[in-house]
Amino acid sequence: MKRWLVLLMVCLMVAVIPYQTPDTKSVDASGEHAELARSIDKILSDERLDGALAGVSIRSAKTGELIYEHLAETRLKPASNMKLLTAAAALETLGPDYTFKTELLTDGKLKGKVLNGNLYLKGKGDPTLLKEDYDELAKELKQKGVSVVTGSLIADDSWYDHERFSEDLTWNDETQYYGASISALTASPNEDYDAGTVIVAAYPSDKEGEPAEITVTPKTDYVQIINRTKTVAKDGEKDISIEREHGGNKIVVEGTIPVDVTRSRSWVAVWEPTGYALDLFQQSLEDEGIRVNNRAKVSIATPVNAEKLVSKDSMPLSELLIPFMKLSNNGHAEVLVKEMGKVVHDEGSWDKGIEVVESFLKNNGIDTKTLRIRDGSGISHVNMVPANELSKLLYVIKEKEWYNIYLNSLPVAGASERFVGGTLRYRMNDTLAAGNVKAKTGSLTGVTSLTGYVTTKDDEELIFSIILNNFIDDDLKEIEDKIAIELAEYEFKGTNK
Repeated sequence: MKRWLVLLMVCLMVAVIPYQTPDTKSVDASGEHAELARSIDKILSDERLDGALAGVSIRSAKTGELIYEHLAETRLKPASNMKLLTAAAALETLGPDYTFKTELLTDGKLKGKVLNGNLYLKGKGDPTLLKEDYDELAKELKQKGVSVVTGSLIADDSWYDHERFSEDLTWNDETQYYGASISALTASPNEDYDAGTVIVAAYPSDKEGEPAEITVTPKTDYVQIINRTKTVAKDGEKDISIEREHGGNKIVVEGTIPVDVTRSRSWVAVWEPTGYALDLFQQSLEDEGIRVNNRAKVSIATPVNAEKLVSKDSMPLSELLIPFMKLSNNGHAEVLVKEMGKVVHDEGSWDKGIEVVESFLKNNGIDTKTLRIRDGSGISHVNMVPANELSKLLYVIKEKEWYNIYLNSLPVAGASERFVGGTLRYRMNDTLAAGNVKAKTGSLTGVTSLTGYVTTKDDEELIFSIILNNFIDDDLKEIEDKIAIELAEYEFKGTNK
C-alpha cells in the first residue's frame, strides 16, 4: 500500500473519533444535583477567571459523597486554608488542653533576698505573652523573696531551633506583622496576639509644622523610632508610612498628618523577638525593684540542673484556636508546627513539625502524595493542596472528639463580633449564608480560598472548598461568596431538573 494512502486512512480514522474534553465535574447535566452544577458552572464562567485556575469541591457532610467538583484534583496554592491542616493536626497531636509554658530558673541559690547566680527566662513557645504577663512573672519572683540577682538575666529561646522564618517567606514580608520572626521566647502587643510585633502609632501635633507624636506599644527601647513626619493643616493630606528597615530594629515613620485627624498606626514585626521579650521582662524586674548586677544576655541555654522558680502556663489550645483561626494568625500556625515537632520528635523545627502534620493527614485518609506542605500558615507560594483533599479533611474530622472546638474556631459569615465573624465578618451579609457559613479564608497575591461548612435551605449540611489561583484581578472573594450563597440557598432534597 502506498504511503500516501496509509496516511489518508489514518487521518480518516482520527476524524471519526469524537473529541472529549476533560471531565472536571462529578455531576453531569442530567444528574441528581444538575441544577446546582449549572449554577456553579455559571459563577465560574466569570471572565475574571479567564486564564486562572478554580478548584471547587463540594460534598455531603453526612456521607462524604462528592456532589460537585471542578478541577478539584488539581494542586493549587491554598493560602491560609493551609491553617485548616495545621489546626487539625495540632488538636490531634497536642490536644485541646495543651498549654505553652514560660519559666524562670536559676543555676544559683537564694540566700536572704539575694539570688547568687544567673536568672534564666526560658520560653517554650507561648505566642500570647503580653507585657502584663512579664509583670506577673516579676511579681511572683519578688514574692519568692528575690531582690538582687548577682549574675545575669539570660533569655533562653532554645526550645525551638533558630530558624526564624519559613523557607519561602519573601524578604519584604519579614517586617510585616504577618511575617514576624518565630521564637520560643517572644511577646505580643495586645490580645490579637501577633507575637513578635509592636504597634507604632502616629498622632498629629497640636501645631502645624511640628512632627507627629509617635507611640510604641508596648513601650520598649528595643526598637528605634526615626520620626520624619510633619503635621499639616486640617485640609492637608494624610499620608503616613511606618516601615522597619531590614535586618535591624530601626523603624522609620514619615509623611504628613493633618491636625485634628485620627491616628495612623501599624503593627511592625521586630528583628529578633527574643531580645524584645528580654527588654520587656527587664522593665518588669525594675518595676518590682529587683536589681540584676550583670549585663543581660540572649540565647544561652539554661543548664539542665537549673532550679525552677516560677512558671506560667498559656491559655489552652482550645482557646488559642480562636485568635489563630478567626483572625488567621500566621505566627500561631508556625509556632504550632514547631511545637508539634518538639513534642513528637524533640526538635522544634519546621521540618519535624511538617512531618507530624503529614503523618496526621496520612493516618486520616488524606492523600499526602498529592500535597506539598512548606509551612503551617500558608504564606508560602510553594504550598500545594487539591480542593478535594481539603473537603475530605473537613469530612473526616467530624468524627473527632475535638471537632466542635475546631468548628467553633472557624470564621462565621456576617457575624459582626470580631472574635466570632473573624475574617468573614463583613462578607455575605443579608443573605442565607450569613450566620450559616463557617469557613476558613485565605489570601495571597493572585490567590484566594474559602473552605468550610454550610447548611442548605432544607437543612442539609455541606462541605465546600474553593481555591482560586493565578488571577490578575485584585480580589475575587466575590466569586467565593456567590458559590457559598448558592449552597446556602440550595434545596438539597428538592427536585433538580
